[in-house]
Amino acid sequence: MNTYITNARISGVLFITATGAAIISGFFLLPILQASDYLTEVSENEIQVALGAFFYFIMAAAGAGIAIPMYPLLKQHNEGMALGAVGFRIIEGVIFMVGVICVLALVPLSQEFVDAGAPADSYFQNIGELLLTGYTIDQAVVPGVFAFSLGALMYYYIFFQSELVPRWLSVWGLIGIILGFVNGLLDIFGGISEMISMLIDLPIFVNEMVLAVWLIVKGFNSSVIASESVKTDTH
Repeated sequence: MNTYITNARISGVLFITATGAAIISGFFLLPILQASDYLTEVSENEIQVALGAFFYFIMAAAGAGIAIPMYPLLKQHNEGMALGAVGFRIIEGVIFMVGVICVLALVPLSQEFVDAGAPADSYFQNIGELLLTGYTIDQAVVPGVFAFSLGALMYYYIFFQSELVPRWLSVWGLIGIILGFVNGLLDIFGGISEMISMLIDLPIFVNEMVLAVWLIVKGFNSSVIASESVKTDTH
């Protein structure tokens, strides 16, 4: 029982860490990478870019680890989905690591760009656009539509099925994940504004923070855990 309480708290802390690191990373990186002269901005703000990449790495590592502490308990209810949740969240983390590499690769490229006199039309911009595209696609498309959505859908389904957390919380999460999945598809085809996209993602964002606090303070449903322990003992 104590192990499950500890694991729930670890998952809750990882939820908050991943979200907090993502926000801090965006605070450092977005003003620079969204600038029209981003290569010059990167060369002039290398420390800020490095800090942004560092917090992006923290986000990737924390996000990848969220489902791991939950796995020993979730597998008792649906081992296949529990393993899938871990796998997809790890895939998400690996994909985000690619984003970290893309951001860091912009630093030496920007230095060469400035040393070359910031030419208006050169391979520097072409490579920079590729790296920037890798970073933005990494954020919006693959994790949102594929790895994150599927991984979260699996553990929220187990939550709903098992009542390890309150049903209202798991239903909220399932709805938020479905909205996020649809939002990711809309982002791919460029059909909505950034503001609307943020509003669609808001339910799952808030839900994950509520879930994180619940796991830290309340943990998983102790009566469900006790019931599973009895079943295991009788077998």
